[in-house]
Amino acid sequence: MIFIKLYKIPLLFAILSIAFYISFGYDLERSDFIKLISLYASLFFIAYLLIEKFKLNFWFLAGFGILFRFIFIAAIPNLSQDFYRFLWDGRLMLQGISPYLFTPNFSPNAVEQSKILIEGMGALNASHFSNYPPINQLFFAVAALFAGKSILGSVIVLRMLIIMADVGILYFGKKILEKLNLPIKNIFWFFLNPFIIIELTGNLHFEGVMLFFFVWALYLVFNGKWFWAAVLIGISVSVKLIPFLFLPIFLKWFSKTDKSSQVLKTCEVPFQKLLSFYSIIGLTVLIIFLPFLSSEFIQHFSSTIALWFQNFEFNASVYYVIRWIGFQIVGWNIIESVGKILPVLVFLFVMGIAFLRKNNTPQQLLNAMLFAISFYFLLSTTVHPWYAATPLLLSVFTKYKFPIVWSFVVMLSYSAYGKDGFDENLWLVALEYTLVIGFAIWEIVFNQKIKPTRFLNLAGW
Repeated sequence: MIFIKLYKIPLLFAILSIAFYISFGYDLERSDFIKLISLYASLFFIAYLLIEKFKLNFWFLAGFGILFRFIFIAAIPNLSQDFYRFLWDGRLMLQGISPYLFTPNFSPNAVEQSKILIEGMGALNASHFSNYPPINQLFFAVAALFAGKSILGSVIVLRMLIIMADVGILYFGKKILEKLNLPIKNIFWFFLNPFIIIELTGNLHFEGVMLFFFVWALYLVFNGKWFWAAVLIGISVSVKLIPFLFLPIFLKWFSKTDKSSQVLKTCEVPFQKLLSFYSIIGLTVLIIFLPFLSSEFIQHFSSTIALWFQNFEFNASVYYVIRWIGFQIVGWNIIESVGKILPVLVFLFVMGIAFLRKNNTPQQLLNAMLFAISFYFLLSTTVHPWYAATPLLLSVFTKYKFPIVWSFVVMLSYSAYGKDGFDENLWLVALEYTLVIGFAIWEIVFNQKIKPTRFLNLAGW
């Protein structure tokens, strides 16, 4: 009774969250956008109250985060069909067949329950080669190994792997925050965020597994253990390719000594260490990809990756403006041309950050990574909701909170999936990015009460 009296408010929050997560995981159709956004907004508000009220009680919040994840344990993902492709690829791997060489449509009877899996993943997914890197494929194969022909069993295995990765992020995220003398509660904007719980644990997206290896690597980098950090970054890239974007940003970290930093034991070393760092990352990736390497693999994998830049469109921001301008000028969709230019602009931006910005302290390095990934998604033609997990995690180690706002409004993109099929609401897309970009500008300029002429100094340029 004493416990209930002391904790009646958090227990009420927990009960409400449990009820909402159960409804979200087991009684929600993606096409019911009103119910989806209402449940999500309620969960987000409760998460905010929990974090603010119990910010000093780490284990209390951690326990809630783990509990909420296990609510989804037996739920079939209802917002994404991608997991059906995961199961397909995993079962191919278990038979010793490379998932990069055949599309499901080309080999419709290659695995058990082929018809169910192909129908589940959808015609578009089934018509393309797999673009999931080998470590990701390894996890898919583990699910096939332990769950056999059971779809639900495979889902549970994958979910357990993702939950363990999230716990690992909690562990290393806490350590980094302690080293940086930042509030420990920041990590719960990732770990207790309903966006992460729903998109990663609920819908089985592996951004969290990629981020676990990457945040572990960052912790090692900040403590001078660059060799094993490079190995972990190579593994992270072999889950999802996103960490490749951050590699140039390490240039100043390795080439200059930060004598003013009293926060961490840094690993500034001569320039040759940078080359060794990159070489170890490259060698790790090569070793992991080596069993699959062939001319067919290179052709299929690269062509599938190119689709994300030159064919697919979803929840984009700057690109949609460019597309509209293109229609006004030439009268057709210019995605094929623009899709080749935008990655070049991202590359130039990242290289600019790497060479012109001071990235020789942990805070500067993390800020640079947040700017890089945010710019990349700003110019992307396809931005699925779960992509926002990367800027969200990086933001907990910085003073910038616009990715938290993004983790809330990105769910507006699910309005595209109605009962009558796919129909993207561009007004809601515009609202999403107006809020995110507007809040980011407000944080950088107005909230910091800094004159525009001093902005570059603040950002570390």
